[in-house]
Amino acid sequence: MSQLKTDYAQDLVLARKPSSLAWYGLLLAILLLIPHTLSEFYVGEMSFVFIYAIAGVGLMLLTGYTGLVSLGHAAFLGIGAYANAILLAKGVPFALSLPAAGLIAAFAGVVIGIPTLRMSGLYLAIATLAFGSIVGLVAEKWDSLTGGFDGFPVPHPSVLGLVITAPTGVYYLALGVLVLVVLVAMNILRSPLGRAMVAIRDSEISAQSMGINLALYKTVAFAISAGITGLAGALFALYVRHLAPDSFGVLLSIQLVTIVFIGGLGSLQGAIFGAIFVAQLPQVIAIVRDDLPFGIGRMPGLEPSLFGLILVLVIMFEPAGIHGRWLKLKRWCREFPLHRRAAFRRQKTYAKTDRLR
Repeated sequence: MSQLKTDYAQDLVLARKPSSLAWYGLLLAILLLIPHTLSEFYVGEMSFVFIYAIAGVGLMLLTGYTGLVSLGHAAFLGIGAYANAILLAKGVPFALSLPAAGLIAAFAGVVIGIPTLRMSGLYLAIATLAFGSIVGLVAEKWDSLTGGFDGFPVPHPSVLGLVITAPTGVYYLALGVLVLVVLVAMNILRSPLGRAMVAIRDSEISAQSMGINLALYKTVAFAISAGITGLAGALFALYVRHLAPDSFGVLLSIQLVTIVFIGGLGSLQGAIFGAIFVAQLPQVIAIVRDDLPFGIGRMPGLEPSLFGLILVLVIMFEPAGIHGRWLKLKRWCREFPLHRRAAFRRQKTYAKTDRLR
């Protein structure tokens, strides 16, 4: 039988069952051993997945839990990357440059959050897209700071006296930051702030009638989301070793949005599932590109087209994403052979106050 909630206190625990903590501990132990068993290529790919997962958690807090769609989160990733690289180049220790990059990106989130408080839906998406274009243009033109199109070389950071040069070091840094970010996000969602964010997502009218300050909580949500994405950008700078303005364009923003929707809106686990899918999809495309019929593999823009197609198909046929499908599968296995087919059909749910819009 599936374990349903019977007490409000169950919403405050990090894991519903002690066995969940054991499974997560086993997963963490396996991840810690991966660099000692796999080649540097696979370790680098895993690092890339962790970085995307951190950015996905940041965007999930904004889009999946607050209901604010952003098409410019690549800008926050770029701000964090350039901030970390520039601070390292000026001799700032990595222990200070990493959180500073997150704080700078969070400040940028406040800057974009305040002017867009009255926007929602398509208008907010367009505003964030415009913000991302402005940040990209600044990175291109401010040659003295960012290097322009020539790029900006990222210095090797030093952690506890050890210089991080191998992919293994970036792997452990990204894994540690991901674990920390997930724990912080889980505690935020269990707090009054997280409940206010969910209330705004479900119905702004109902949230405002309960005394929730929409302007304040939307701005805080933007700041937290941008700050976490900035941390991902700081690690991204260490991963790519050389920054260029065109690395943080519209395609990257689409990939981040794809992480959230494909993984499953309103789920931190979904952000990680989506990051695995999106980070590895280009590798799969590169493998099968030459085997595709009718010259499809040589078509320009194949990768963004596939991202868009997959996003549309997921929204149409599985709105709950990968995590939602996983939950349905687990529930089906628990209740088999007494499951009800109607319980697994896609259903549309909405708040009654949405009718007032």
